[in-house]
Parts: sequence; C-alpha cells; structure tokens
Amino acid sequence: MARKEGTERRGPRLDQPLVRGRSLRPTLDSDTAGLVSERVARFLGSWRFLGYMTCVVFSWLLWNIFAPSDLRVDAFPFLFLTLALSLQASYAAPLILLAQNRQADRDRVRFQEDRDQTVRLLADSDFLTREIASLRLALGEVVTRDYLRGEIRDLLEEFKEIQQTKTKGDSETS
Repeated sequence: MARKEGTERRGPRLDQPLVRGRSLRPTLDSDTAGLVSERVARFLGSWRFLGYMTCVVFSWLLWNIFAPSDLRVDAFPFLFLTLALSLQASYAAPLILLAQNRQADRDRVRFQEDRDQTVRLLADSDFLTREIASLRLALGEVVTRDYLRGEIRDLLEEFKEIQQTKTKGDSETS
C-alpha cells in the first residue's frame, strides 16, 4: 500500500490536547459540584429549611398518630421517619463538609493575598521612609533664605568696612 505524498501518518502532536473518545463515566466539573454543594449546604443551614423540616416531621407525626389505622404509613416507633431523617443527614454532612473545605480554600487564598498586600505596603513605607530621610539630608545641604540673607548682610558689612577704609585712606593721602 503506497501512501500519497503529504498525507503520511504521524503520532499525536504534543502541542495539542489529546482528543479522547466518548466515555461512559459522566464528567463533572469540580467548580460546578462545589457551587452546588455550597448552595445545598447554605439551604440546609437556613431557617427556611428548618421550618420546612419541622412542618414535615410534625405533619408526619400527626398523620401517623391521629389518622385511621388502615391509612397510617408508619406505626409508633416511626422507623420510616427515622430512616428518612438518617438518609437526609447522611447526604447533608458530606455536602456541608465540601462547602466548608471550599470556604477554607477561599479563606486561605484571601489570607495569602492580604499577606502579600501587607508585605507590599511595608516595602512601600520603608521606601518612603528612606526617601524622606534622604530629602532631609539633602535639605540640610541646601541654602535657606535666612542663611542667604545673613551671608549677604555680612558681605554688605564687609563692603561697607572696606569702602570706609578706602575713603579714610584716600582722605589721609590727600
């Protein structure tokens, strides 16, 4: 079998993702599962859920105590109610733990960002402190207005003295 030129068979390319065939396992995005678990955990921890659960359990008890005996679903030890509540708790606990783990991860990231920001702020404050210190040193070397006026005053007095000595010397020589 001869191959046509330019259509030679190559192995999978390493710079492209491998295309997989269909899988029988369902794929689930971990972020989506986390968001669903957080929503469920938030609902399970709400007053609304407690109200609904209280109404259902209270209705269940009233029905199975006061209904005619042939219409009762669950007799006095209420085994089916206990089973239903245990099933609900067995599903709620892992969802609550997943939501707590996601919250702990978010808190860890937020803490690291706060720590990085604090480090940056400390570095900025150190830089500004050094800049202020260098400006103070530089200002110590700069001539101030009062110093300049004093020097000019001193020079003026020296010129007056020189002028007076010259005028005295000229008047004595003449």
